[in-house]
Amino acid sequence: MKQSFEKGFFAPLPVLIIGTYDANGKPDAMNAAWGGQAGMTQISVSLAGSHKTTANIRLNKEFTIAFATAEQIAACDYVGVVSGNSVENKLEKCGFTVTKSDKVNAPIIEQLPVAIECRAIDIQEEFGETRVVAEVVGLKADDSVLTDGKVDYGKAGFVTYDTVSKTYRTIGGSIANARSIGRKFE
Repeated sequence: MKQSFEKGFFAPLPVLIIGTYDANGKPDAMNAAWGGQAGMTQISVSLAGSHKTTANIRLNKEFTIAFATAEQIAACDYVGVVSGNSVENKLEKCGFTVTKSDKVNAPIIEQLPVAIECRAIDIQEEFGETRVVAEVVGLKADDSVLTDGKVDYGKAGFVTYDTVSKTYRTIGGSIANARSIGRKFE
């Protein structure tokens, strides 16, 4: 029997580390779980309007999204619990180093193996929240997480955020080939 709840939830959520530059070219990053793919070439993220990262996106209209990994989860959590508005060197404190993306005006975090390079195409402000829709203009991936020239989620060690228990969870192994396993019912 299914139980009924007042509110629903969407889980699991990817743990996204959003990288930006401020007006002085100083890198910043924050942990955000409210985001995902919106069609084949776009992503959408929802951020509080007060975040430094949000202001940087409004300013530059470009950013990167790296996927948090189990190996770097403490640093990934840190950039989410500490505000760039109050801690200037939070990337240095958690051991993150950055290089500039060659496709957008935003930093790539070297310790995270996969990053998407994004250009904002729509920024909506409502009720203190900012929803950013962006075009994906590039992807960077370390050789260490590739298999046959493609990102291998098993090697990458990505994590998700469980909104119910407020914990990070690892992504498990492959269970079946998509768009194939269901053909047994044909």
